[in-house]
Amino acid sequence: MSAEPTPITWRNFHEWLRQTTRLDDELFRHAARPLGPGRLLKSILPSIARPLFVIGAPRSGTSFVGDAIGALPEFSYHYEPPMTKAAARCVHERLWSEAHARRFYRFVYGWLLRRHLNGDLRFAEKTPQNCFVVRFLERAFPGAQFVHILRDGRDAALSYREKPWLRADAKDRVRRESGGYRFGPFARFWVEPDRRAEFESTGDLHRCIWAWRRHVEAALEQTASLPEQQVHVLRYETLCERPEQEGERLLDFLGIGRNSSRELLRALLLTADARSVGRWKRELEPDEEQLIEREAGALLARLYPDPGSAA
Repeated sequence: MSAEPTPITWRNFHEWLRQTTRLDDELFRHAARPLGPGRLLKSILPSIARPLFVIGAPRSGTSFVGDAIGALPEFSYHYEPPMTKAAARCVHERLWSEAHARRFYRFVYGWLLRRHLNGDLRFAEKTPQNCFVVRFLERAFPGAQFVHILRDGRDAALSYREKPWLRADAKDRVRRESGGYRFGPFARFWVEPDRRAEFESTGDLHRCIWAWRRHVEAALEQTASLPEQQVHVLRYETLCERPEQEGERLLDFLGIGRNSSRELLRALLLTADARSVGRWKRELEPDEEQLIEREAGALLARLYPDPGSAA
């Protein structure tokens, strides 16, 4: 069985559409609301104005924050649409022209809005792979906002290792993750070309901290030139420590003024689980800490300069 990711072609376009529909049906949550003529008209040709992208390395709290934002009535939130999750590779590797990629993304996002008749709401989604295509997304959707969730890479790597996505013991599974890659230690598009063999032969924890480094580096680099009104950095550790204050900052960034929405988001963020913060101090062996230091030490030192604190 090929380890190459499933491509997006005209022949299998319907299958990608089916997978995206199935996941959207499974995970989409939104309170029922009246269907007026304005909502219906705006859903025919959604403008997709100022979409929101929640980005960050896998297992960094993006799902938690994305779900909280998705509960707000101002947004139509869609969890990791498989079609655009897979398309990120095509954009990053320049397999598609930017014009083609723009049409593809706008089609997928517009279609997701139409199927829920949510063209009057702001589109939002969260996909880790978007870390690598921020600049493209900003050009395709001028005014787009990005919420970058940061989490200590040591905690993120431990959490990631618990999942089968990059583990060596999953390589014989037939199953593929929603972006088209086989489960197992197979190099993703974000692995440096001259290190692909190393990635596929090393240990699980190394692959997981590698993934964290690459996603965070890309997100920081690609958002660095954007104005502050388009980028909001939220540290998971600080969210757990000060959920109310961080919630206020996030609400102000999103421009949410409705009191009921502000209260809802604050209440949801209060449920952040702080028990996982700093677990690396309890669970990592000395040799594992050294491995992480070799792969991601410079970035960890930059983001978490005090080794005794994750704040």
